[in-house]
Amino acid sequence: MLGLGTVGSGVYRVLQSNASLIARKTGARIEVVKILVRDTGKSRGLDIPEGVLTDNPDEVLRDETIDIVVEVMGGIGLAREYALTALQSGKSLVTANKDMMAVYGEELFKAADENRCDLLFEASVAGGIPIIKVLKQSLAANRIEQVMGIVNGTTNYMLTKMTQDGSEFQDVLDEAQAKGYAEADPTNDVEGFDAARKIAILASIAFNTRIALKQVYVEGITRITAEDIKYACELGYVVKLLGIAKDTPSGVEVRVHPVLLPESHPLAAVNDVFNAVFVKGDAVGETMFYGRGAGELPTASAVTADVIDAARNIVHQVQGIIGCTCFDEKTVKPMGEVRTRNYLRLRVVDEPGVLAQIAYLFGENQVSLATVLQKETVEGKAELVLVTHEVAEQNLMQALEGFRKLAVVEEVCNVIRVEES
Repeated sequence: MLGLGTVGSGVYRVLQSNASLIARKTGARIEVVKILVRDTGKSRGLDIPEGVLTDNPDEVLRDETIDIVVEVMGGIGLAREYALTALQSGKSLVTANKDMMAVYGEELFKAADENRCDLLFEASVAGGIPIIKVLKQSLAANRIEQVMGIVNGTTNYMLTKMTQDGSEFQDVLDEAQAKGYAEADPTNDVEGFDAARKIAILASIAFNTRIALKQVYVEGITRITAEDIKYACELGYVVKLLGIAKDTPSGVEVRVHPVLLPESHPLAAVNDVFNAVFVKGDAVGETMFYGRGAGELPTASAVTADVIDAARNIVHQVQGIIGCTCFDEKTVKPMGEVRTRNYLRLRVVDEPGVLAQIAYLFGENQVSLATVLQKETVEGKAELVLVTHEVAEQNLMQALEGFRKLAVVEEVCNVIRVEES
């Protein structure tokens, strides 16, 4: 094993506590012979035999008796270097590292294919929820049309609290940090970067084409307010941060951003730190996978299952039978061409003719309105809530640019896309 932090400790515990069951399922006994750590003298509360801990990576990577390497150290630099060395040495690799897989997945799969060994990474997306294997194997007969999911527990917890308590963003962020759900620097979560890595991985597998991280449109939840959530509820929606991937005739859409989701949608009921992935296939129809997307034992469950698969393949001498599935080269659609409905909240001067000016600008840019609500008026300023019909992103952006030049529009307070399906 490379690393013995939260996830690594969980993997070790599961392998030890379920050793006899795992041996019967695998057809071989799995023994942890070396664990790479920074400090071999640190107390970890685990019953680890003498000589297993090491601070020398060669004792893991160069030992010819080791068949499987589990990478749970995190990061990209050293993790990538060690992962490549393991694969090039003919060792099967199990990893929970979404960052490494999103950025260097192609390189790692090439090394695995060349050396006929397994590269397994179920725990890199949605923790204990089985979704990688589902897309690669269980739904292999399908042309996957859509993968859409709540894949970041921190932001889902925050939006849930904002919805239930009417709290503002900063208040729930402080609470999430106090409970350990959010890091001291929450940028990766609240700006959508963590979810972007995960949807890049899922889209690559679902659509059999390599999706680079830079091709994912990313927008976080920092601009979501209690007012937006309240108005969304009035309209029959909930606000969620989703990773969305769709295979359309005009190209693949891959994006992460807040959405207004109908209250009737299965994902709308996924609250707190839970994750869920909604998949639509041409044969299976709609399916959803739900559970804990992070944490020591849920993530360890996924890692250990991959270890069992790798061990079975070694026992039966069939390593590498399911390698990289990115055999297509599909075009990724620019965000400007993506068509969605949209929720807009504007602060405008409360006087006759304002709506006419707004409607004219929308019409000039081929934007059609489905709903117009005027909310509270304070000191001569009115708040408008608008919902559009489906429109290309670039047309909506052009209209908004025009609004910002209108004297009667004080502020475009927020724009949130509406996801109906």
